[in-house]
Amino acid sequence: MATSKDGTRIPYQIVHRRDARLASGQNPTLLYGYGGFNVSLLPRFSRANLCFIERGGIYVQANLRGGGEFGARWHEAGQLGVKQNTFDDFRAVAEDLIQSQVTRPEKLALHGRSNGGLLVAAAITQYPELFRAAVSGVPLTDMLRYERFLIAKLWSPEYGSASDPKQFEFLRAYSPYHRVQHGTLYPAVLLTTAESDTRVAPLHARKFAAALAWASSSPRPILLRTELHAGHGAGTPVSKSVAEWADIHAFLCAELENAE
Repeated sequence: MATSKDGTRIPYQIVHRRDARLASGQNPTLLYGYGGFNVSLLPRFSRANLCFIERGGIYVQANLRGGGEFGARWHEAGQLGVKQNTFDDFRAVAEDLIQSQVTRPEKLALHGRSNGGLLVAAAITQYPELFRAAVSGVPLTDMLRYERFLIAKLWSPEYGSASDPKQFEFLRAYSPYHRVQHGTLYPAVLLTTAESDTRVAPLHARKFAAALAWASSSPRPILLRTELHAGHGAGTPVSKSVAEWADIHAFLCAELENAE
């Protein structure tokens, strides 16, 4: 359990090889989160994560507010005007992993997709010093214009609408694209998107990649991976999923295993 900014206890699960030394501070660690739309992250088997664990990595899954793990109130505590709670919860788990010496910032990476991609993008712009690398998959990043594209207007009950002056204020406060600051030491970032995504427009990943590439004062890479013949995720052919995960793992290994 981690303690979030407002004192809320945030559960998370750790998966690792039996011979892992959890208190060494040297473990390559991948922290995954979602925290939205009343979705519950439950224990599950993942071949992609198994690859990371077999190489000695630590896989962590966080149950953040905005999800559905503890009912309606848990969901409501991470949406609309209190969406910042989700990002604070993610930070609390990262800090707990560091404080307990499971890992250290140079060995920690974040991962999330879709709403989880927004989560990771927010982390990049709010606390970039806490981790070495980030994988933001098919993310939302421009929260002031997200409703204008594809089916995104359907998500205003979850996020709010910039057309409402009060909601504009809290969206502007955390919108990752608008929080990018020139001269910041950003971590290594891999953004993934797809040309045929009918849910989250590829423009979010493209704009954010361009903004980070312009702003970052770090030598670490800002990468954009675009899949040409696939969409948001569901229904993607196995061959394309394998190719994407191969690129993600290559990126994570290059950043975390070589970190001093």
